[in-house]
Amino acid sequence: MDIAGSVGQGVYDVVRTTNTTFGRPSVGRMFDLGPATRRLGVLVSGVREDQLQAPTPCEGYTVGDLLDHIGGLAMAFTAAARKVTMEGVPDGPPQASADNLPADWQESIPRQLAELAAAWSDPAAYEGQAHAGGLTLPAQVAGMVALEECVLHGWDLARATAQPFDVDEESTKVVFEFTSMAASSEQMSNREGLFGAVVDVPADAPMFERALGLSGRDPKWSA
Repeated sequence: MDIAGSVGQGVYDVVRTTNTTFGRPSVGRMFDLGPATRRLGVLVSGVREDQLQAPTPCEGYTVGDLLDHIGGLAMAFTAAARKVTMEGVPDGPPQASADNLPADWQESIPRQLAELAAAWSDPAAYEGQAHAGGLTLPAQVAGMVALEECVLHGWDLARATAQPFDVDEESTKVVFEFTSMAASSEQMSNREGLFGAVVDVPADAPMFERALGLSGRDPKWSA
């Protein structure tokens, strides 16, 4: 699974070519990022320094790399919600690296995640277009992607650092909607750089495990 490109052309191609409420946002639809960002913030705070070089479900990424990606996406999507350009927010999806982590990452990243949730709690965030990862997208699309990123990378981080993980029902539904769309037959060429190959998961598995499989993750992955 390629997380470096997760806010990039793959997202744009999937949402541009799919005739769903995601591709054609429904008026007034908002996403509650609070539960996912709070959980992810707790997970970030629970990472130990000696775990920064540990592998993650994201191929080629260490825990430290993933943390840098999470901090970057929090800033980028906060700026997208507020329709502003913020200092330190890259114009395109950067190569995440543990070398970029600030000394206070255990405190600063959870703060950035809280700001992300607050930004997307404002109805104005969903109006018009939003700019994130070098792309201009419908604002509702950006809000959905921000939630999906927080949930899936929360699972990645939890698995990589042997921490417990849970996800609320509403967030699960949104992630399943997004990953199902990206895994449809007409989207196979567009998901490159967004998700890896679909992992087979039993049809009667819990919805979140099926969403993991659709995103190219193995629900049984362990470090």
